[in-house]
Amino acid sequence: MGPTTRYRAKRNAGLPDRAWRAISGSGPPTEPFALRSQPSRLDDATAHMALGLALRIGESMMAVGASAADVDATVLRVAATYGLTGCQVDITYTSLTVSYDRDDALPLTLMRIVRPRGMDYTRLQGVIDLARAIKADRLDIRDAHQRLDAVVSAPYPYRRRVHALGWSGMAGSVAFLLGGGWLVALVAALTTATIEQMIRVLGRRGLPPFFQQAAGAALATGVAVLLVAWDVDVRSSLVVAAGIVVLLAGLSFVGSAEDAIGGFSVTAAGRAFEVVTLTAGIVVGIAGVLDLTRRAGVPLAVVDPSPVTVPFPVTLGAAAGIAGFWALASRARLRGVGVATVAGALAWTTSSVAGDLGAGPAVASATAAVVLGFCEESLTGRLRIPPLLVAVCGIVPLLPGLAIYRGLFEIVVEADPVSGLNALVGAAAIGLGLAAGVVLGRYLGRPLGVERDRFDRGARRRATTSD
Repeated sequence: MGPTTRYRAKRNAGLPDRAWRAISGSGPPTEPFALRSQPSRLDDATAHMALGLALRIGESMMAVGASAADVDATVLRVAATYGLTGCQVDITYTSLTVSYDRDDALPLTLMRIVRPRGMDYTRLQGVIDLARAIKADRLDIRDAHQRLDAVVSAPYPYRRRVHALGWSGMAGSVAFLLGGGWLVALVAALTTATIEQMIRVLGRRGLPPFFQQAAGAALATGVAVLLVAWDVDVRSSLVVAAGIVVLLAGLSFVGSAEDAIGGFSVTAAGRAFEVVTLTAGIVVGIAGVLDLTRRAGVPLAVVDPSPVTVPFPVTLGAAAGIAGFWALASRARLRGVGVATVAGALAWTTSSVAGDLGAGPAVASATAAVVLGFCEESLTGRLRIPPLLVAVCGIVPLLPGLAIYRGLFEIVVEADPVSGLNALVGAAAIGLGLAAGVVLGRYLGRPLGVERDRFDRGARRRATTSD
């Protein structure tokens, strides 16, 4: 074998090695996993108090409607402030578990059961402000516990009458939005005030929320039936639609969608199932009364809204009122109520413009939700308002209350299941579009929002896969 032949053989033998080096990776995984725990710098008593504080803050946020991603980031941030790095957080819809794994001692794990209290934006903002103060001022652990006690035990910001006014004002605004007059708005407001009081009484007696929703929807439909039976010149279907919107507004459409898209599948499944169950309660209540009415021979009719004949300034003011009154009913501070009012007007304007350009109801509603989510993500931190307030309150004017009633009416009274199912599917499409649009808008607005720390970025990377 000559020198040239030996050189070629040696070069060809090295080809596999060079090819492997050309395609092989050169660094560690982008997202580290299964890392070894670090030694603890705190004694057991201090670590227990700090972990308990982080757990209580997370529980308080979940109880008043915060998203799982916000809870996850806040718990980790508070724990790390006191030296508890590398904690693990497990969130379900009804429980919150935090574990601190230490290399030189046994792991410390705490768990709390979460009991939802309904939307309370004032209390949520108080807990968020406390978490920020802990990070900025490094509060003493005992002082932080005492401040949290003061936040969660503080009285409501408004009297019961003001809270009821939020429900009533919202229903009256829905009536104006759908083309009703002053009499329809007054009847809708009084009916909703009665529904709110009835739900409160039933809740104190321990009746499950499913039956509370069914009772509220049945009451709204029953009032409409009585108006027809007594020959009162009122568009009774708008009264029912206003009641449905009020009952739908309290459901966590946006929260369940955000948790699902954000990678918190268990929490999202729990919230989504609750939304489906409580919506089914509304359907049962309406369908039951409509069936009894049909058997009694009372003539009913669903009157379509007439947005063309209603001046745009009236519908704009009504949409703003719906969002503002719902923020008031959700116990938001006055600044939050003002921001929510503007959000409602913005959502209605965006939806109207999209509709004029040829978009269908679902697409127009989703477009408005994207705009709301974008504004919320970019402005919430600067305005010092609770997360989701802008989006949750802003989309309320777009909820398909009349579409749900029309679908059930056609199925139960007119015996037209095809048209009824089409209306219900359209209503479901609007609801899904609103929820998904808000999440997409928040994603698009992140570059313009306040700077996120590593805990926020980590919580929002759960739904992504990096390489």
